[in-house]
Amino acid sequence: MAKRETYEQKTEEILLPIIERNGFELVDVEYVKEGGNWYLRAYIDKLGGINVDDCEMVSRELSDILDEKDFIDEAYILEVSSPGLGRPLKKEKDFKRSLGQEVEIRTYRMVDRKKEFTGILKDYDKDTVTIEMEDGSLKTFEKGDIALIRLAFDF
Repeated sequence: MAKRETYEQKTEEILLPIIERNGFELVDVEYVKEGGNWYLRAYIDKLGGINVDDCEMVSRELSDILDEKDFIDEAYILEVSSPGLGRPLKKEKDFKRSLGQEVEIRTYRMVDRKKEFTGILKDYDKDTVTIEMEDGSLKTFEKGDIALIRLAFDF
């Protein structure tokens, strides 16, 4: 397992009791390098939406435990936030919750001369995602071909 994945997994294990105790949902944890800095990000949510006070409370508690356990070698910036509107679907629970909703899919390579698709999420399994296109046809994508899938939103 890569160092990044180990950090994410250990952080998730620390976060889960905090999240469950407060009735929140852990959406994702990521450890990424951006602009020369490492970021450890935790995305949390709850029914009705997460607020700044929720993020601050989780961040303080998580930070204390991370300082105590001290398993991350590099200096990093800890961020706890809401997943936001453009939240990607990553886990089984994300797909389950989004069935019947409009999603945007971006593929790594051209499919039917396009890389972006929008449709209603109709079905998924461990390998594929199926959406209903605007014309009523069904289109199935291999998950390995999908660069990004998220809920569609209009402004």
